[in-house]
Formats: sequence, C-alpha cells, structure tokens
Amino acid sequence: MQAAIMFEQGKPRPYATSNALVIEEVELEGPGPGEILIEVAAAGLCHSDLSAIEGIRPRPLPVVIGHEGAGIVREVGQGITDLKPGDHVITVFVASCGSCRNCVRGRPNICLAGGAARAAGTLLSGAKRISRLNGEKINHGSGLSLFAQYAVVGRRSAVKIDPSIPLEDAAIFGCAVMTGAGAVLNTAGMRAGDTIAVVGLGGVGMNALFAAVAGGAERIIAIDTSEQKLGLARQWGATDTFLATDKDVVEQVKAATDGGVDTVIETAGNIKAMELAYAVTARGGRVVSAGLPAQGANFSYMHAGLVSDEKSILGSYMGSCIAERDIPRFLGMYQRGKLPVGSLKSGFLPLSEINAGFDRLAEGNVLRQVLRPNM
Repeated sequence: MQAAIMFEQGKPRPYATSNALVIEEVELEGPGPGEILIEVAAAGLCHSDLSAIEGIRPRPLPVVIGHEGAGIVREVGQGITDLKPGDHVITVFVASCGSCRNCVRGRPNICLAGGAARAAGTLLSGAKRISRLNGEKINHGSGLSLFAQYAVVGRRSAVKIDPSIPLEDAAIFGCAVMTGAGAVLNTAGMRAGDTIAVVGLGGVGMNALFAAVAGGAERIIAIDTSEQKLGLARQWGATDTFLATDKDVVEQVKAATDGGVDTVIETAGNIKAMELAYAVTARGGRVVSAGLPAQGANFSYMHAGLVSDEKSILGSYMGSCIAERDIPRFLGMYQRGKLPVGSLKSGFLPLSEINAGFDRLAEGNVLRQVLRPNM
C-alpha cells in the first residue's frame, strides 16, 4: 500500500517543497489477535498532526501519523467476534487496555498502557505492522497511522457506526468532535443556561461551539485571531465574538460579561491562548484546556488569585470521552442536526497532496481538510 511517512520532524515550510511527509510503498502485515484491518476511507488533517510535523511534539521516527479517521473493516484478527468485513468504523486515537486503573475507573482516554504504546510507536499489543520494502520497521502514530490506504488497529481503537453516515463526516468525530464537544459536555459538564467562552476556533473549537449551542448555553463567547472564523462562529450560534489580537480584548470580554465568563474552553493549544482564557474567567469560574501546546511549554498564574477567586483549571484529553459511549451519542446529535460537522470540511485531497494540505493548515485558512487515501 501507499503511506505518508515522516522521517524527520521540524522540516521548513512550505512542506510541499521540503516534503515533510514522504509518500512511499510499504508493506502492511495482516491483523494479529485482537486487531482489525481497515481500509482508510477518510482522515482529517488535525493541528496535532501539524505539531508532530513541526517537531513541537516529538514522535518516534520513522512514523506514519494520522489519528482522526473512519474506514471499512476488511479483515478481523483472532478473537474478534463483534466486527466483520464490511462494517464501518470510526477510529479512536487512544488505545485502551480496559484493565489498568484508569480504564477501570471509566477513564480510558488516559489509559496507562495506551500511553506507553503511543510513546513506543507500537500498537497496544506491542507489535509494529508497517515496514518499508527494505524490511525497516515503521512506527505507528497513536496506534492508528491513518495517512495510508489501509491500517491495522486494535479492536478497542475502533467504534462501529451506522453505514448510512458519510465516512467523510464520520472521520471528524475521531478527534475534533470528541475533543471539542467532549470538553464542553464531559469535562466542563456544561448545563443549559450557562455562559461559556471558546478560545480558538479551529476544528476542535468549532465543535466546542456546536456543543455549547446544542447544550443550551445562554451566552456563547467566541474568541479567535481570525475575523473570518469569528464570522462563521456568529453564523453557527455564537452570541458574542471578540478578536484575540485586540490589545484590550480581556477588558472587552469582562465588560460584556459582567466581570468574566463562568466556563472557558481553550482549544488553540498555545500559552497565549491559555493566558487569555484564564484572564477572562470570572471569579468562581473554570478554565478547561483541550489544546496541546509545545512539549515543555509552561503556563503560570498568580496562585493567591487562584485561591481567592476560587478558579479551577482542568485538562481535557480526548474530551474526557469514553469512545464507545460518546461517539454514538455525538453521532445521534449530528443526525438530528445539532452538530453540523459536515459544514467544517474545507475540501478533500488525495495522499499525493498531503503536504500542501498541511501548508494550508499552518496558514490558518482552513478548518478541516479530509484526506481520501484511496481516491
């Protein structure tokens, strides 16, 4: 099959020139026990992938990245009885073992075994199923490696879905929807009538906005550096919008909200956005950070203010989701028109144009481009 391999992190832009991801013929072994082979129908280009390309988040090399997608089961390994060839699935970028202390507490999104496998560049089983034609093993990205025509993944890295759902839309649920909507509905536990702000309006941020609208928030404040994205946010339900580059943006938000916002969702993945999110949080409010900054980046705050203002800072990884529970729930909202995920698509591209796609993402001009590896 063909796959997009990252041999080196931190190559210069434009990636279409530096060839950050190299398209190459590779060998893919069939699925082992507890694994499935899927044909990758669609994979989203996400900022987390861009961070890996930029070198902000180190990965074992060489690696096939791509962690947000959907596909069709083509083969099942030994012991798989609940999936069969032809089934449609959404992939999950955290492999969960089901038995570590976090899994048994209902927090498979921070599975200990899954985290160790990600760091090692393997599937949960410890295997590496991708090889170059010279026999060199290729690392797996997030236990998925979806920037390829096919992928072998663990059974717990896939959720079966209704085949009537377009796979190009379904793919976005694998990361952007779970992370954004989950941060609002799971981590923050937003209730109808709440006031909520979203800082950063990429694919994850827009899904947080959708969830706030669907959940009945009374006021929804959208903050971003792009006027175009703020316009889309107003179109999709934001009641107030603010340009993050305005020098007095914090004062603007506080004046409009009588002192600050009760729940602020940060999805931009950088420290300036987090500082802004914390600054516009009201006394007694909470900041939920779902954006991943550069590894080693530090956020600081006045601790006395954290105590006296009774603010809370929460991390949200994969939207605190239990994939088997939340993907069907979010798909139901999508089918009822409550999560208009299809409107986020910024176009389709073949594997051969993936580097140009990441150039567009780095420029900030797109929300969610969808890769069709077999087109």
